[in-house]
Amino acid sequence: MRLLPFAALTVAFPVVAFAADPHSYAQPDVVKVTHLDLDLKVDFAKRELAGDATLKLDWKAGKGDLVLDTRDLKIASVNAVDASGKATPLKFALAPRDKELGAKLTIQAPAHPAQVRIAYTTVPEASGLQWLPPEQTADKRQPFMFSQSESIHARSWVPLQDSPAVRFTYDAHVTAPKDVRVVMSAINDAKHPLDGNFTFDQPHPIPSYLLAIAAGDIAVKETGPRSAVYAEPSVVNKAAHEFEDTEKLIATTEKLYGPYAWGRYDLLVLPPSFPFGGMENPNMTFATPTVLVGDKSLVSLVSHELAHSWSGNLVTSAAWRDIWLNEGFTTYVQGRITEAVYGKSQADEEALLSARELEKTIGAMEPNTQKLTPDPRGVGADDSLSSVAYDKGSWFLRTLEQRFGRDTFDAYLKGYFAHFAFQSIDTDTMFAYMKANLLDKYPGKMSEAEAREWIWQPGIPKDAPLPTSARFDNIDKERANFLAGKLDAAKLDAKTWNTQEWMYFLDRMPDVPPLDKMKAIDAAWHLTGTPNAEIGMRWYAHAIAAGDKDVWTAAAEHMTRIGRLYLTTPVYRAFARTPEGLAFAKETYAKAKSGYHPMTQQAVENILAGKSKKK
Repeated sequence: MRLLPFAALTVAFPVVAFAADPHSYAQPDVVKVTHLDLDLKVDFAKRELAGDATLKLDWKAGKGDLVLDTRDLKIASVNAVDASGKATPLKFALAPRDKELGAKLTIQAPAHPAQVRIAYTTVPEASGLQWLPPEQTADKRQPFMFSQSESIHARSWVPLQDSPAVRFTYDAHVTAPKDVRVVMSAINDAKHPLDGNFTFDQPHPIPSYLLAIAAGDIAVKETGPRSAVYAEPSVVNKAAHEFEDTEKLIATTEKLYGPYAWGRYDLLVLPPSFPFGGMENPNMTFATPTVLVGDKSLVSLVSHELAHSWSGNLVTSAAWRDIWLNEGFTTYVQGRITEAVYGKSQADEEALLSARELEKTIGAMEPNTQKLTPDPRGVGADDSLSSVAYDKGSWFLRTLEQRFGRDTFDAYLKGYFAHFAFQSIDTDTMFAYMKANLLDKYPGKMSEAEAREWIWQPGIPKDAPLPTSARFDNIDKERANFLAGKLDAAKLDAKTWNTQEWMYFLDRMPDVPPLDKMKAIDAAWHLTGTPNAEIGMRWYAHAIAAGDKDVWTAAAEHMTRIGRLYLTTPVYRAFARTPEGLAFAKETYAKAKSGYHPMTQQAVENILAGKSKKK
């Protein structure tokens, strides 16, 4: 493997001290985990991972215990391990379980050992793992298991310091049944024999939420010199076609923001129950199959997850309140990649879609959650991953680009990624760097007060710029004429609309559209039953709101087939607004529940219990 270009930067800058992470029990000011050595067995029958986690430790203080994060782990033993490998038992205690944070594991280690080994087993209901029986996979031949550690779910399958402020390298040895492929967020060998014996090495320090594992009936197809697609055998060719531009995307981002630091960039297409669009696990993005629509119209997901290789994985937010440093920066970079590879029109349409949706919804949010850096009190770690972090954050960066000019802002971002490479930082640290290297360096472009308003105040500044789209403008006119009865549904110029344009047309329909209008659209364009989940989610939510019971069966099929939160929960919300719809949604959920990830189960159950608000 070639030398990775940012390796020398890991020691170039001082470690930044942060306030305690409210979503972690860990005490990195006392001791910090620097390396994780995993030895695990995948047991599909028991739906558990079992084995050892050996932690290399850097003790900072003169005294203190080792405090780790866990959730529902069965701890068998804890030992100090010396340089010769000799193990000495240590006393430990698991505190009572907190609903969000899990159970604090306190290990008494008065001699401050360099390594501690923890023998443990996960539980079948681990919040960061999903175990699928064969019938819930695409090919229905073998069971499947995958992890989702973000935000604070790594602690449900590894005892560690589960905070984005703590970065560590790791290696792993994983055993599994033969004919099962195991992959992790490390360099994966596409030619590895399916002999049940896998080893992995992640030489770059990563935060715990980027720790990932999957195992199942996984085939591989190369898509470039440093990329491949992993998926079930029946899916892999379709996925490889959809993602055939991956190398072009990598090269494009390198030209903008500097060399790709991670060696390989592979994609794993998961079963439909995966709760997110994609997860930027280093070296191997985990992706939803809902983007496989055949026309590459949704491959901005790959642009987004790839962009995380710079913003998020390379430079990481130190706490969940600062997650906009990951997601806002990444959404901006995603737009730049999309523009370079697929054209400015598509990039502008995607930016407008997100901005218009944020304009529509941000006013209903609590003022604190409208800020890029909310007060973490009352805001859970998972709740931090809202549209504000993604869309307000990227909107702010697009504003900076406009004010300072693209060349200047590109040079600034490239320098920012290099300066903070392989570090976790908070918003104050980012802002100090921005003030010195952008605001003060180029006076008169944007004042400090304006930048502070974007970051620390609720809402969206009144002068926030938006891209323009002639096609969207025309769709606005057609939608208005259609709703006013001046244009028949069949006369809409929809034959030429791409996915983003259908999304825009539906997004800006009334929240409760007229039933006759929805019937007319469906008669002309046959949206009920669409295989495109982005269009389907919007269509079903609006049709249900209009009172169209004819879509209920197809909507239920959509909800059962797709476990991605973003594409499923809006349909549940639409049903839950009426007593009859709520009863139908509960019936659907009872049938679909076993195929959902625990995160999706919790989100849907909150909706059905009337505890959920749309963020």
